[in-house]
Amino acid sequence: MNVLITGAGGFVGRNLTEALKNLRDGKDRTRPGLQIDEIDEYTRASTPEELERACARADFVFNLAGVNRPKEPGEFMEGNFGFAQTLLDTLRRQQNPCPVLLASSVQASLLGRYAGSAYGRSKLAGEELFFRYGEETGAQVLVYRFPNLFGKWCRPNYNSAVATFCYNMANGLPIRVDDPDTELELLYIDDLMEELLDALEGRPHRCRYAGLTPVPDEKGPYCYAPITHKVTLGRIAALLERFRAQPETLLMPEIPAGSFEKKLYAAYLSYLPREKVAFPLKTHADGRGSFTELLKTESCGQFSVNISRPGVTKGQHWHQSKWEFFMVVSGRGLIRERRIGSAEVLEFEVSGEKLQAVHMLPGYTHSLVNLSDTENLVTLMWASEPFDPARPDTYAEEV
Repeated sequence: MNVLITGAGGFVGRNLTEALKNLRDGKDRTRPGLQIDEIDEYTRASTPEELERACARADFVFNLAGVNRPKEPGEFMEGNFGFAQTLLDTLRRQQNPCPVLLASSVQASLLGRYAGSAYGRSKLAGEELFFRYGEETGAQVLVYRFPNLFGKWCRPNYNSAVATFCYNMANGLPIRVDDPDTELELLYIDDLMEELLDALEGRPHRCRYAGLTPVPDEKGPYCYAPITHKVTLGRIAALLERFRAQPETLLMPEIPAGSFEKKLYAAYLSYLPREKVAFPLKTHADGRGSFTELLKTESCGQFSVNISRPGVTKGQHWHQSKWEFFMVVSGRGLIRERRIGSAEVLEFEVSGEKLQAVHMLPGYTHSLVNLSDTENLVTLMWASEPFDPARPDTYAEEV
């Protein structure tokens, strides 16, 4: 399948181009029935001749080109309607009735705060043009009205509040929230990619609109991405504050699978400047070695790295309810555990040459012994809850 992407240099275009390249090159094997051969990337630097060639051989066209921040309002119609006309006229000349997808906007509804929007009017004109083209040629037309988009590679200080907030927070700049209760409907770029690839496979989600709300309808004139998130500006700002503080607190907020929080964190990280990609950790060191906390979570425990010097024994304590995993990643050691009130000792020889996880059982005092006379023992540790100095649940007792 040959695919033409107009607006390939933009936010959506870049993400779609890379997604298609991964499929073409066999790096993404999640869609075995989708064979990508050629990807024509049409940008502002492309020539009319390149558009002619691409339209002649295209099996599917993604029209993502558009204008949303012109110098003059009249450029909206020229960029969003005028180029759409050029594209469809080119397909007509090449007698190519392949499917065409239009990236429109929820602003084309001209409802509520979008009433009177010059951008919305230009997008609506483009929609009507595509629908007429489908009626005249019999080509399949897929029109998507995108809500607010966010994710990696989205340009900050342009037309995305989320991109601007992420960029500013990551770079130590202030953000401005006039009304924290303002709610946005947000579509994450990877969720949009899934929908666009579904459309490429002939499985778009179709709908009709009730106001600004898409209503699923297999015979509906429009298409939509089914996964979006409605979030207030105040919530976004609060989450970004926590993300920014994570290198100091080490606390990772809840990021369940598919959640807005997880997607926003991924977007935020993509804006980190070089000097913030790596960050120092606080290490507790003494003559026995060191202990460094790496990551804390609200409900899934904490990760730490322990270094024991040659011949050193650490631990010699037990917990009522807390449990842990120890995994030696370098060196050679001995883990010993004894149930409180019992004389029986469990022993496990561990080394970096044979990785294994060992449970530190509740109600068992335990120790970690470095058996080497020359090498440090390096152990990755996970505890079922972050350490709380007010309730440490840690009681000294030799094994």
